Amino acid sequence: MAERYDLAVVGLGYAGLPLVVAAARNGMRVAGYDLDAGRVAALAGGTSYVDDISDQEIAEALTSGFTPSSDPEVIAAAAAVTICVPTPLRDSLPDLSAVLDAVRLVAPRLRPGGLVVLESTTYPGTTGDVVLPLLAQGSRTVGEDFLLAFSPERIDPGNPAFGLHNTPKVVGGVTARCAEAATALYERMVQKVVTVSTPAAAELTKLLENTYRQVNIALVNELAVYCDGLGVDVWEVVAAAATKPFGFQPFRPGPGVGGHCIPVDPGYLTFSGRALGVPLQLPELAQKVNDRMPEYVVDRIARLLDDRRGVRGTRVLLLGATYKADIADGRGSPAVPVAELLLDRGALVRFHDPHLRTLRVHGRSVAGVESLDAAVAEADLVVLLQAHLDYDLAALADTAPLLFDTTGRTVGTRVVHL
Repeated sequence: MAERYDLAVVGLGYAGLPLVVAAARNGMRVAGYDLDAGRVAALAGGTSYVDDISDQEIAEALTSGFTPSSDPEVIAAAAAVTICVPTPLRDSLPDLSAVLDAVRLVAPRLRPGGLVVLESTTYPGTTGDVVLPLLAQGSRTVGEDFLLAFSPERIDPGNPAFGLHNTPKVVGGVTARCAEAATALYERMVQKVVTVSTPAAAELTKLLENTYRQVNIALVNELAVYCDGLGVDVWEVVAAAATKPFGFQPFRPGPGVGGHCIPVDPGYLTFSGRALGVPLQLPELAQKVNDRMPEYVVDRIARLLDDRRGVRGTRVLLLGATYKADIADGRGSPAVPVAELLLDRGALVRFHDPHLRTLRVHGRSVAGVESLDAAVAEADLVVLLQAHLDYDLAALADTAPLLFDTTGRTVGTRVVHL
């Protein structure tokens, strides 16, 4: 049978869909497989559900031959397969069920000499110890009958400067031939490929990147709490330290850490460390520090309101319910625990976010307010959690009766910073 696709992407989410677009843009014939029939239908109709991918980019990919499908047989027609499925933590343990399901889907459909690349974030050793045995069933030999590599996704949602094409792609192959094939695949899509010695090295690279961010965010969050007690402006200190042209990279405090990467990926590292008998204490401590920030934010709010009328019965408006600015992703957003803790203290809580219509609070869906101006006018306290570009920060500082800014972006006589 003649080869139909250069690449099949399994999992069409935040990691898989940008890969589809990049491959199609560079002349590759691409199939995309996803269990979610709604996603497949949306893509077939030219509609994107991922922030960084526009409807126009989907339309262009379709014109270039992109085939979205919920039929796993598209995998059998592809020379290479990438697996981009979720890998959550459940009770601090890696949940690889989606990866296992995907590999079991790919294994019987893999063409002779076909390449499989796992992109899902996971602990070091997953590619070699978990994926390889499933693909090698039936006396198939890696490096000969099939090729296997790991290449971590490095998508940063909402980043206007760096996307898939200009972010170096790290690749680790099980054998030299595997590494060569995976490197060649990504060289067709990105500006630079960095080939490392093993899949484990590539797996650990992704964990190091996000653990580095988690630990440094925790450091500056602890510093913010310390500066509050000291009576020093933490934002001034960070800005001053950032003037040093070497040896320092600024991280900024916030109401908590959300999303699928920073709160999750270090957990794979600590899981692996415990399994090896080499516990990694810094990532675990950093997670605890960052997890405490929503409670600290609410404590600060309580102190502010105690000087006025107290928390109970106070109308509090939360601005920015996504986990980071200028995206429509609410996964792990600190807005949820902040809202829940305020409700537990008797506050009347509402939220507004131009990118998110509803928020899941205490197990139920809460709709955001429609009119920002009216909500600000009715509030006793406005809490800025994410400084979306849609917000006129200067106007908020002027019109809010009291603004608690966790982003350090506003200035005014009625503004209090984290």
